[in-house]
Amino acid sequence: MTNNNYPDIIFIGQPNCGKSTLFNAIAGLKAETSNFPGTTVKHTHSRVNVQGYILNIIDLPGLYSLVPGDEAEKVALSHLFYEKPDLIINVVDASSLARNLELTLELIEMGLPMIVALNMMDLAEKKGLRIDIQRLEKELGVPVIPTVATHGRGLKELLEKAIFILKNGLLVKPLGWSKDVEDGVYRLEKILPSNFPVVANRRFTAIKMIEMGSHYFQQLLSEIYLPLKQVLDEVKNQLESSHDAPAYEVVAAERHHLAMKIFEKSTRIVRPAKRPFLHRLDDLLMHPYLGYLILGLVFLGFFFIVFSIGSPLEELVLGPFEQLRSFLFTNFGQGMAVSIIDGLLQGIGGGLGIVLPYFIPLLFLMGLLEDVGYLARVGFLMDVFMHRIGLHGKSISPFILAFGCNVPAIVSTRILESRRDKIITTLLIPFIPCSARTTIILALVAFYLGPWWALGFYLFHLLLVALIGRVLSFFFKEPSPGLILEIPELKIPSLKNIGKKTVFQLRSFLNFAWPILIVGSVVLALLQSLGIDRILNYGFSPLVVKGLGLPQELGVTLIFGFLRKELSMIMMIQALGTNYHQLMSVITPAQIVIFTLFVSLFIPCLSTVAMIWKELGRKIAFLSVALNLGVAVIFSFLAKSFFNLIGMI
Repeated sequence: MTNNNYPDIIFIGQPNCGKSTLFNAIAGLKAETSNFPGTTVKHTHSRVNVQGYILNIIDLPGLYSLVPGDEAEKVALSHLFYEKPDLIINVVDASSLARNLELTLELIEMGLPMIVALNMMDLAEKKGLRIDIQRLEKELGVPVIPTVATHGRGLKELLEKAIFILKNGLLVKPLGWSKDVEDGVYRLEKILPSNFPVVANRRFTAIKMIEMGSHYFQQLLSEIYLPLKQVLDEVKNQLESSHDAPAYEVVAAERHHLAMKIFEKSTRIVRPAKRPFLHRLDDLLMHPYLGYLILGLVFLGFFFIVFSIGSPLEELVLGPFEQLRSFLFTNFGQGMAVSIIDGLLQGIGGGLGIVLPYFIPLLFLMGLLEDVGYLARVGFLMDVFMHRIGLHGKSISPFILAFGCNVPAIVSTRILESRRDKIITTLLIPFIPCSARTTIILALVAFYLGPWWALGFYLFHLLLVALIGRVLSFFFKEPSPGLILEIPELKIPSLKNIGKKTVFQLRSFLNFAWPILIVGSVVLALLQSLGIDRILNYGFSPLVVKGLGLPQELGVTLIFGFLRKELSMIMMIQALGTNYHQLMSVITPAQIVIFTLFVSLFIPCLSTVAMIWKELGRKIAFLSVALNLGVAVIFSFLAKSFFNLIGMI
């Protein structure tokens, strides 16, 4: 092994076989393009972490054969022949299997551990080719893994097989040719001196000498190994005489005949059936260009559906609670008992009228996308962007879960193989708008300022995640793991399954979060009744009033926001002594933006911090708290400065 004892894996295949697409699906944007040592010939390489094994992966230029032609091919093949990689991944176009197998047969002659990545299986199926993978493996004597690089299919199996071979080894045996050709190869192989500069192995060297002729080895053979030259010429003349063709054509014909024979044994051609609708739909969803357009439309649709359902329900449900509170104060005054009852009403009403109208459709749509199989496709599409922040597409799964709740998202980082990726992903998750933050954004910003303001908040959070991830990646230089994402088949969603998932998540909110909302509202009402809230607000005033430009009464809401983010929003209205319909009379639109920005960014909720502590330890938990608080203060202060500049505060 070279390069600090990390195994070298070389990707090699004929042009247009999808080799670079497959390579990039694993290496992503961490791949570097540089010259081969001592040459001007460029190649692409990367160092990745797969299941805890750091691998050097190298993408050689596309080659039709292992006979060196131009300078680039000579340098690339020298890297293959003389540095002897630990594993070869031969990428084969399944839709042109017979032609591609000719290079495969050359590689097998080298005797190095090898896997055939049978790529473009979707195109092969469109052409009506049905390939028997097990039969093809038997004929070639090496593992064959079917893949569709553009959709991420087969990557998991390919990388698992690569790790298995690197750990256990693989004996690759050459395939036999016609008797006269085999006799010539054997005769030449037998006479090769022990000190002859062998390429790969003695058999491979003998074949190349017959194929390329003594003129290619002229200087070496004439000066040192003259007897070898005589035998080589005899073997060539004999083959050319018996086949009535040049020796290189004889070898090429043998290889072509064997490739066709293997193709015929392992493949049958059927009339292409009309592809199922879901397969054709999948082509659009995973399209290298249209896929991202569809993703954007899905995101916009997701956002506006939740808002369109939640906004009218919020007004409908909160109306009776406002009337009940008004009746309470009109008939019973302002005593402590009345304040506690009012806090109870605000806690119940806040959960029922503010949280649930947005939370339920959010959970349902998330369950729908997961049940259809679209979330896995989002992960694969987003892989290229995840690389820009130093992560792999596999980290997108915890991020998607984080839109529902940060706690299970933290738990799901267990699927990430390296501690580096777990730490970075975990530190970024609290910046993802979870259902609690989504409720605040939709019920506060969208409700009072309009849906486009809320959409701007979402986009800001996503850009912030990218920015912070990029900064964090500078402090963690260890390579990211290779992408191993399961891409399930698209399927018709099951309303029963989606309903179960929605109810399960909803039950968690009803059993855990809503009681905290109610108790928090009652406690705040009690603090207000006793005047303790003024003391707390005074203590927070340097941050709240001077730093953020918010009313001093909002300081106490930050304490409860640490328990549950929704509490800050519900208590905001309660602390200001107003109701939902009159809020804009006591606070400006700019202050709503600043308050929402700070609350959505500052310290993760208590359950999230506890889960980070459990998964990654105390230091990372404190780091997460400090990072979120610092980012919240900085960006909220910048927002305040901007609004001051344009005269909105």
